[in-house]
Amino acid sequence: MDITRAVQSLYERYPFPPDPLSDKPPPGWNWRWSYSFAHSFCRGWRPEPRPIRILDAGCGTGVSTEYLAVQNPEAQVTAIDISEASLALAKRRCAGHANVQFAQMSLTDAGDLEGQFDLINCVGVLHHLADPKAGLAALAAKLAPGGLLHIFVYGELGRWEIRLMQEAIRLLRDGRDPLADGLKVGRALFEALPEDNRLKSADRRWVLENHHDTCFVDMYVQVQEIRYTIPTLFDLIASSGLGFLGFSNPGFWRLERLVGKAPWLLERAATLSDKERFRLIELLDPVVAHYEFFLGAPPLERLELDDDRLDAALPVRSPYLYPWPERQVFDHEYELVELSEAEVAFLQRCNGRQTLGQLRGDIAQARIRELLEHFLLQLAPPPGLLSSKMRV
Repeated sequence: MDITRAVQSLYERYPFPPDPLSDKPPPGWNWRWSYSFAHSFCRGWRPEPRPIRILDAGCGTGVSTEYLAVQNPEAQVTAIDISEASLALAKRRCAGHANVQFAQMSLTDAGDLEGQFDLINCVGVLHHLADPKAGLAALAAKLAPGGLLHIFVYGELGRWEIRLMQEAIRLLRDGRDPLADGLKVGRALFEALPEDNRLKSADRRWVLENHHDTCFVDMYVQVQEIRYTIPTLFDLIASSGLGFLGFSNPGFWRLERLVGKAPWLLERAATLSDKERFRLIELLDPVVAHYEFFLGAPPLERLELDDDRLDAALPVRSPYLYPWPERQVFDHEYELVELSEAEVAFLQRCNGRQTLGQLRGDIAQARIRELLEHFLLQLAPPPGLLSSKMRV
């Protein structure tokens, strides 16, 4: 089977994702698609505003592309996809954004694009390739020095029920029209299975999105899908020659949430490598349906601010605080953060023109670091602190 052609055929028939088109701006925000916030997360400081180039590698129907265009108005966004039908919808979705251009091509042909990119977004694509390492290598070659690559790939442990249902559908479907008949068979199987069946109960995790036939086909009638565990994921990462900058859902990867009641286990786990600790976490909580993470091209230096340097930094309030100005606001993960009146007043003054030490008053530095973790503000480094390499 020609995997590339089979995947293309699926998405020509079922363009994904099936989000409806709208004349309104996309709802909310996703910090992973903001170059400024992604840079702050990966490098430790807010980059200076400048024109940048972003690649949406495998844009589908353009949902991610539109967010990238809206959240990075200073950027030129290039979006590529193998599916002509998906691109047609993406172009309609992004018609009002002058900073977006599209090209139909396979991700593995990204080398044909001109220039390099400061941010590459590749969500839900590599695991559908015949050779994900080749696809990742093609993207790595297009990263500018200091560039960031955001990736989303499937996990094995949290998708075992999906894998079993995929195989069951393949056994029963008619080969003359495997996509349409696979959809028919899959729907019938879930309808027929007993309520206490493990596959049926597991599907309830995805029931809202799988109500749409396109989502159901993408999940259960998929023609190519590679799933990872921590060992195979880091083998993929190592093949790229890029640096691992962290999972973009870091809360899940904190061992304290699982064994915090046994400090001696945490102490013993402190001797593990990062990779070993990640593996331990997914073994203890095997619900990882996907991995989302950042890779980076050299230089990979991260700015760590001690207390003195923290006070010398220039804080900038997040433009995405909502509702604002209120005592309760949503953070980057849409969790409510309670603020004091003094903290609201402090955040209102954070415009990048005064240092943190001049602005924070009686607010403790520990609390400032909490606000940073919630992405309520960003820090521009003190003048002269960044080396010329770190400014790349």
